[in-house]
Amino acid sequence: MMKKNDLILAAAVILAACAILAFQYFSRGGGEQYIEITVDGNEYGTYSMDEDRTVRINDTNRLVIREGSALMEWADCPDQICVHHRAIHAGGENIICLPNKVVVSVISPEESGLDGIAQ
Repeated sequence: MMKKNDLILAAAVILAACAILAFQYFSRGGGEQYIEITVDGNEYGTYSMDEDRTVRINDTNRLVIREGSALMEWADCPDQICVHHRAIHAGGENIICLPNKVVVSVISPEESGLDGIAQ
């Protein structure tokens, strides 16, 4: 049978875990996010995730940015892994098309090099 101190310890551990999860959840989505696209290691473009658009990446890929997330809608690569990848929306997430050397990343304004005036 659990004693009173055991229950207090268990409740404290659960509350600490909830606080950490809440902090991570709310700190991830703070501020405007951008999609950065590179092709063969060279910057192709940076786009705000607040504006819905379709980005044609050369003649090899098509990325759709809609409602704060991005997804590879089409690619001419044989494996189609990038097309089947889930939509990305949080900082640090990527979609990578290895055959076409395309990398799509979610970044913050600090990482994009854009300041408040350039936005």
